[in-house]
Amino acid sequence: MNVRTLLLVSAGALTALGAVGALQKEYKSGVVWPEPAVVTPGKNPGDAPSDATVLFDGKDLSKWQGGEKWEIRDGYAIVKGGEITTKDAFGDYQLHVEFATPEEVKGSGQGRGNSGVFLANRYEVQVLDSFDNKTYFDGQCASLYKQTPPMVNVCRKPGEWQTYDIVFTAPRFDEQAKEVKVLKPGYVTLIHNGVVVQNHFELQGNTYYDRPASYQKHPLKQPIRLQNHGNPVKFRNIWIREIKPLEGKKPEGK
Repeated sequence: MNVRTLLLVSAGALTALGAVGALQKEYKSGVVWPEPAVVTPGKNPGDAPSDATVLFDGKDLSKWQGGEKWEIRDGYAIVKGGEITTKDAFGDYQLHVEFATPEEVKGSGQGRGNSGVFLANRYEVQVLDSFDNKTYFDGQCASLYKQTPPMVNVCRKPGEWQTYDIVFTAPRFDEQAKEVKVLKPGYVTLIHNGVVVQNHFELQGNTYYDRPASYQKHPLKQPIRLQNHGNPVKFRNIWIREIKPLEGKKPEGK
């Protein structure tokens, strides 16, 4: 086949494709969607977006019950004197938390840099110094405590700042049932230091140390709790975004 013939064949093929394209019709679902709200992202990675509620900006813990017990220094808070719980309650959300385990290493296993982020005041995302520190896998850093280990260990060295970005979907319960009836379980996605370590994990229930996880019925919106486990873990830059999927109006009769 010479060059002229090849060009003619190619042109004919393109013409045929164009004709097929002209006959195709765009698929339209008919669903009427509301316009997504405009949210301005943070200027730098980890900064709160414009629709976030800042829970700790490095200055005070006034949005937390018990916050006066913790020590605030140089833009971070140090675990001290008890656990703290948000004064407000939240349902489904995106939560950003930054933490650092003590630079001076003391202890081992669960006694080293231990704290926790309790979603809905009962489902624990473990905070621990898991850099060169062996413990049971479903209790190491970024585990859903006693339910599942992280898929990978991406802990930074002791004293270095680390990030948790958590997407939490609260469980739904049958409010009319006398017994605990779960209509929809809770789910957690966790990004630790930029790496997905929990991918839409289905929660098995409340966090317990001495017995299997099990659900207890609770309201949709619950506070967030930061644990005091006796180690001076640092926290900073904590913010939250409540999330709600867009709801479109389906075509009538469909």
